[in-house]
Amino acid sequence: MKTNDRRKFLKDLGLLSAAAGLSSVIPLDSFAFEKKEFFQISLAEWSFHKALFAGKLTNMDFPLKAKKEFDIHIVEYVSPFFNKKETDKAYLKELKDRTDSEGIQNHLIMIDGEGSLGDSDAKARLQAVENHYKWIEAAKYLGCKTIRVNAAGKGTAEEVKAAAIDGLGKLSEYGKQHKINVIVENHGGYSSDGKWLSSVIKAVNSPYCGTLPDLGNFRISPDKEYDKYLGVKELMPYAKGVSAKTHDFLPDGEEKDIDYTKMFEIIKAAKWSGIVGIEYEGSVLSEDEGVRKTKELLEKIRRKF
Repeated sequence: MKTNDRRKFLKDLGLLSAAAGLSSVIPLDSFAFEKKEFFQISLAEWSFHKALFAGKLTNMDFPLKAKKEFDIHIVEYVSPFFNKKETDKAYLKELKDRTDSEGIQNHLIMIDGEGSLGDSDAKARLQAVENHYKWIEAAKYLGCKTIRVNAAGKGTAEEVKAAAIDGLGKLSEYGKQHKINVIVENHGGYSSDGKWLSSVIKAVNSPYCGTLPDLGNFRISPDKEYDKYLGVKELMPYAKGVSAKTHDFLPDGEEKDIDYTKMFEIIKAAKWSGIVGIEYEGSVLSEDEGVRKTKELLEKIRRKF
């Protein structure tokens, strides 16, 4: 053994012996790295849509409600509740100041009512794309990472697919400029067909374009529903978030119509981790109680995995 190699061997041996000696007084798990959490929990504003539409809650007050009443520090907004103030710098500054001062993370904005990104008319489609620009800018200002959009349009599945690829592609380019993700939720129509939506995102082929799998939103038409478990499996490779939809609960706290354990087995198998947003839409429980029950269910799932 060369002199330098021998010195290194003895040094390493000394360090190993020292570590062995320390292990008798310091538990070995003290040296373990902290495990990355499977997912974090956020709260989607739509969970309080009844209170918001009734004027009992405002967009400005929503983040503090999430923190103070539910101990949730990550929030997801819905565009109509901005009441057309998405370009009002004073309004956005107040909202950002409030969330910053409370340590609340603005995660995403769900965008509705800005036109169809899968419109077969090129001019209307471009207008829809441009209508979303202000939301990318608002999201950037607030510190969000993402906007959620819809891949909707009229025509055959292939016609809407081609149009959606174009519309999402253009919008994702603008998102890239601002480092804001553009993600699509399975939100009815063709978009609730997991195979169709995943093929659209794959064709857009942008790191800034992905999916927001909603665990309970696979209704394609009034008389046709896509297999929700298959749909989530197909959407997970492109997922930049997950929407934990709930409507009603069994006595043991499980969701009545969605097998959450099965869903999260699919999500875990996709090697995904990130933010899961609570979106309670039920009518049996109050909005507040529905959010609490959903949070309890997600915490139970997180412990299980």
